[in-house]
Amino acid sequence: MDSAERHELILRALRDRDRVPVAELAELTGCSEMTVRRDLDLLERNGLLRRVRGAAVGVLTGEETPYPARSRHQVAAKQRIGAAVADLIDDGESVALDSGTTTLEVAKCLVDRRLTVLPLSLHAVDVLRGSDQLRLVVPGGDLRPAEQSFVGPLTEHVFDVVRLDTAVLGCCGITARDGVSAYDLGEAQVKRAAVHASKRVIAAVDSSKLGRTAFGRVCPVSDVHVLVTDSAAPAEQVEQFQAQGVEVVLV
Repeated sequence: MDSAERHELILRALRDRDRVPVAELAELTGCSEMTVRRDLDLLERNGLLRRVRGAAVGVLTGEETPYPARSRHQVAAKQRIGAAVADLIDDGESVALDSGTTTLEVAKCLVDRRLTVLPLSLHAVDVLRGSDQLRLVVPGGDLRPAEQSFVGPLTEHVFDVVRLDTAVLGCCGITARDGVSAYDLGEAQVKRAAVHASKRVIAAVDSSKLGRTAFGRVCPVSDVHVLVTDSAAPAEQVEQFQAQGVEVVLV
C-alpha cells in the first residue's frame, strides 16, 4: 500500500469516528505505528486532521482546511468529478460556479464551451478569462484572501438580478440530515443565494466531504438535484442521499 492509499484510509476512518487510535490505524493500513505517525504528521501539516496523544482527531466543524492543502487532496477524483459535471451542462446554459478546489476542476472543463458562467472565485476567473466562446460575468464583492472567493453583500446582490440554469455547488460537508455546509458564514450565504437563483443545483463533492458537517449551513440536501462524487463514496451515504431524492453520479 502506497502513502496515498494509507492517507485515504486514515481520512476515511476519521469520517466515521471523531477519534481513532494510532494502533488501530496501523492495523487498518497494515503498516507500523511509526509509519502511521509519520503519515499523521504530514496530514496534520496539510490541515487534514489533528494529532493528539496516541490518536488522530478529525477536523472539527469550525476548522477549515487551508486551500493549498485541499488542492493536493483527492486530485484525480476531483478531475473526474469536474469532467462529469461539465458533461451534465448543455451549451447555452447560464451557470453559477462555486469556489473551491473541486469546482475549479469543473472550470477547467468548461473552457471554450458556449456558456454564460458566473464564477465565485478568482481561481476560476483565471481559468476561464481567456475563452473565446464563453461569456464570463464576474460578480465582484469582498475577497477572502486565502480562498480567493467572493463574499459579502455585493456578491449576494448579483443573485437578486440574475436567474441561472444551473448552480455548481462545492461544499465543506454534506449529509442527509444537515444538508450542505461550509466553514465560512459569508461563503455559506453566497452559496445559499446561488442555490435560490438557479433552476438546478449540482453538488460537486469528493467523497471525503460526505458525512461531514461544517459550521455554516447552506441548504437542505433536498435542494440538491444531482450529487457528483467519486467511487470511494460510502454506500450508506449514497443510499441516504438517494432516499432524499438526490440523483447520485459516481465517477
